[in-house]
Amino acid sequence: MPATSIHDFQALSIEGKPADLGTQRGKVLLIVNTASACGFTPQFAGLEALWQRYRDRGLVVVGFPCNQFGGQDPGSDDEIGAFCQRNYGVSFPMMAKVDVNGPQAHPLWQWLTAQAPGVLGSKAIKWNFTKFLVGRDGQVIRRYAPTDTPESMAKDIEAALAA
Repeated sequence: MPATSIHDFQALSIEGKPADLGTQRGKVLLIVNTASACGFTPQFAGLEALWQRYRDRGLVVVGFPCNQFGGQDPGSDDEIGAFCQRNYGVSFPMMAKVDVNGPQAHPLWQWLTAQAPGVLGSKAIKWNFTKFLVGRDGQVIRRYAPTDTPESMAKDIEAALAA
């Protein structure tokens, strides 16, 4: 059966445990493809700040490491998790490394890009730190470019939390 919301997907946590996104029903999700050695890597701090600021109101930030852009996240899941925690104090959920483009792309990312295409209708993720805001109903509200800072999304997150 084709997926109708983000709640239809599963992933693996960075610790290798199954993570059912159906358990996040009723929450607002910010899904991000991350990398540890990218010019945008400092956005981890902003993402953590959003998580700290809004999690009690129902926001869940979820990071998906990806090594498809310039080989900027070559480490193991353990190394990536330790890097994010040590350098940026990341406490929001991080998933196991995935592909976000191509034939091996994680099904969640195939769905996200179909729901919210990029510039000129392109489905492909162009670079690290592309972000998707998903409403409490499990539907994609908006896709953000890597250059969109976490801070710039606060108004949209507040609106989604209020909906």
